[in-house]
Amino acid sequence: MNSPSSYTLGDVLREHACARPQHTAAVCGQHRWSWAELDERVDRLARSLAALGVGPGDRLLWLGQNCHRVLELIVAAGRLGAACCVANWRQTADELAFVIDDLEPAVVVWQHDEIGDRAADARSMASWSIKATWIRHDSTGDESYEALVDAGVGAAALPEAVDPEAPVLILYTAAFDGRPNGALLPHRALLAQGLTGLVLGLAGPDVVYLNSGPLFHVGTLKATIAVFVAGGTNVFTPRVEAEELCRLIAAEGCTGAFLQPPTIEQMVAVNRDGRYDLSTLRAKPGPPEWNAMVSVDRRPLPRSGYGQTELAGVVTYLDPARPCSGTAGRPGPLTRVEVVDPSGVPVPPGETGELVVRGPTVMTGYHRRTELTEARRRGGWHHTGDLGRREADGSLSFVGPMMRLIKSAAENIYPGEVEACLRAHPAVADAAVIGVPDATWGQSVKAVVVLGDGATATEAELVAHCRERIASYKKPRLIEFAASLPRRSGAIDYDDLDARYGGGGYPGFG
Repeated sequence: MNSPSSYTLGDVLREHACARPQHTAAVCGQHRWSWAELDERVDRLARSLAALGVGPGDRLLWLGQNCHRVLELIVAAGRLGAACCVANWRQTADELAFVIDDLEPAVVVWQHDEIGDRAADARSMASWSIKATWIRHDSTGDESYEALVDAGVGAAALPEAVDPEAPVLILYTAAFDGRPNGALLPHRALLAQGLTGLVLGLAGPDVVYLNSGPLFHVGTLKATIAVFVAGGTNVFTPRVEAEELCRLIAAEGCTGAFLQPPTIEQMVAVNRDGRYDLSTLRAKPGPPEWNAMVSVDRRPLPRSGYGQTELAGVVTYLDPARPCSGTAGRPGPLTRVEVVDPSGVPVPPGETGELVVRGPTVMTGYHRRTELTEARRRGGWHHTGDLGRREADGSLSFVGPMMRLIKSAAENIYPGEVEACLRAHPAVADAAVIGVPDATWGQSVKAVVVLGDGATATEAELVAHCRERIASYKKPRLIEFAASLPRRSGAIDYDDLDARYGGGGYPGFG
């Protein structure tokens, strides 16, 4: 869309390259790039992709760990009117093959180190693989990622402008029925999230952000984009290793990072002798030893309330300057939220209903899921599939998913996906999955399994079955066998299962 009001991620990068050309934009391993250098690299990459036939509506797939190249691919895709999918590299070959065949990417950029066997297996299993161009990013030579970037010198010109409503990022999520769905996030949504972070003081040009959370999660990627929009510095590390995180914070002066409590404990242990200076890191209060290493962030900044991948991240915030009774706080500056009954009519304060959202951060839909997209967009609102409540003071509380969600550390685990995997075992007649409290990870997965008549299977056998077919973090840690599952009106009674088998600790539940 060639319009003077059009603005995309590519425009953000080009403006930073003009306004602050020498400021560091990205650091990855031994490499560092200024905004001017990053803009030039993305331009060459986009030209090379165009020479491969990538254009408006096409998809790219990133199949690897955290790297600056994720950001480059997203922006390069955006300059062509295409979209980049960042896949969950922790998934099994079966799951990755599903993504390849569902996404139908024109180009797959893949990683050999650590996940090469899985990537190769997925490639051999997916029928679409032979139609895609495969580029290995962690190699050198004529078929490497860097060769692709270098080949863009002097290549064909890029489009003058692209539609800011065009999807630029695809993240697979919401496996409610056992099948993941790719949320299509346009330039408009990512820019709105980034600007919200800037307005609320959560990002700025002085931020040095350590990308230590997985970039296939919107929780980390929204921060990456916010720092990008604000003109700060993104530091990338491929995996969570406590000593390497400490080293990067000390070497780069990182001011922010995505860190889970178990990782913080490991970093404290690694840095007990104080060999790494972590004082630049502004972190929430934690254990005394941790507080002594970092700069405890006591600024009265808003913190995340409610969000989801389909909304490009967080849309409500808990603001210390505006205390409230709701657990999710209040909507950000670019969001409207209502609580509605099944017919779409707003319910009174104090009553529970579905959370629906309107605003520029909302996705354009799901990739190749027309019916699901229409269902989610009915009535002019994005229907989240989550339950909430408007409190008397106008704030919002998150009650829980309309389908229960298990939260293990930062990972969302949908029971339907694990149940479908268990039911695929020839000995299993029925299965239900619940979350049980876990002191370290918040929740663990427990399965209640009904075996078929005369069939036998051990707990270890069923766990191994799941580990082979779904990501390891989704597999049941505990399995109990039952003669039948409790049901109510024909549906599995999960409340009864929780009471019988110790379920609890769900997000939004007591």
